[in-house]
Amino acid sequence: MTVNEHYIKRCIEIAKNGLGITRPNPMVGCVIVVDNKIISEGFTSKYGGNHAEVNAINAVEDKSILKQATLYVTLEPCSHYGKTPPCSDLIIKHNIPKVVIGCVDDNKEVAGRGIKRLMEAGVDVIVGVLEDECRQHHKRFFTFHNKRRPYVILKWAETKDGFIAPESKNEIAPVWITHAHSRQWVHKWRTEEQAILVGTNTVIEDNPSLTARDWTGLNPVRVVIDRENKLPKTSKIFDDSSETLVINKSTIDFKKPIASQICTVLFKKNINSVIIEGGAKTLQTFIDENLWDEARIFTGNTFFGKGVKAPIFKGKLFSEENIQGDILKIYQND
Repeated sequence: MTVNEHYIKRCIEIAKNGLGITRPNPMVGCVIVVDNKIISEGFTSKYGGNHAEVNAINAVEDKSILKQATLYVTLEPCSHYGKTPPCSDLIIKHNIPKVVIGCVDDNKEVAGRGIKRLMEAGVDVIVGVLEDECRQHHKRFFTFHNKRRPYVILKWAETKDGFIAPESKNEIAPVWITHAHSRQWVHKWRTEEQAILVGTNTVIEDNPSLTARDWTGLNPVRVVIDRENKLPKTSKIFDDSSETLVINKSTIDFKKPIASQICTVLFKKNINSVIIEGGAKTLQTFIDENLWDEARIFTGNTFFGKGVKAPIFKGKLFSEENIQGDILKIYQND
């Protein structure tokens, strides 16, 4: 690993502190180095707050030392005014002579302009260090801006014999396939993504809250498909614990493929990531329209014998983990 790769890797590590709070902004990480020693670090603040570069520069007490520094950052510094002034201007203001960038920001508002501004000011700019890792880290941001839709995560739990729900049950509540520790992971994921989506039948049969009750963090925006507006307003998803967005026949045309239309609605709502949690029909709809990026599938130590079959899909296995007996496999869409 080169010196530049070492520091960009550290940028990626600290950037993850912003997971779930910077949305819809990217979670950027930045370190400032002088004489091969990190003198400050920063990551993107909660949406509307400072960017990573600003936090890192502000953390340096003696600003004169910045004239000898190298600034490392996962994503190209911005060059436009948004909620905050351009980071590229701040770097130039403090006469930082060298900037190492993980990947270019191909958002049309930046798209190389930040790099150009730095170079025109005489800054030595290196681009593309650990580029693949940085683009993977910023996957939500790039999917949103390049594909004009949210980053879509499919999630379900299935039994060892391939069912995600029993044939029948005695109460309006979830039937757990996995143990409590795995379910806590799911609540953690809910704090990391901007929205969570289910179909009408899931609400009718399970009456879920779709909140992150077992993990500290922000609740996702709850999205429910309710074509005829038939869900009772007493359903838990309509409580005041989080915003709920209803997709009905006045929102999209149900005579046409619905997954792409839902993605368009979420894009217009500035939602850059969504977890599709069910049910089987809703999950299969996104699979059939090839509108998914990642699938997270638990297999519990449970058998139903008969019931609702798990969705059918093809993907590239990214990782596999044993969580106290439950198996978690994560797939990526080829």
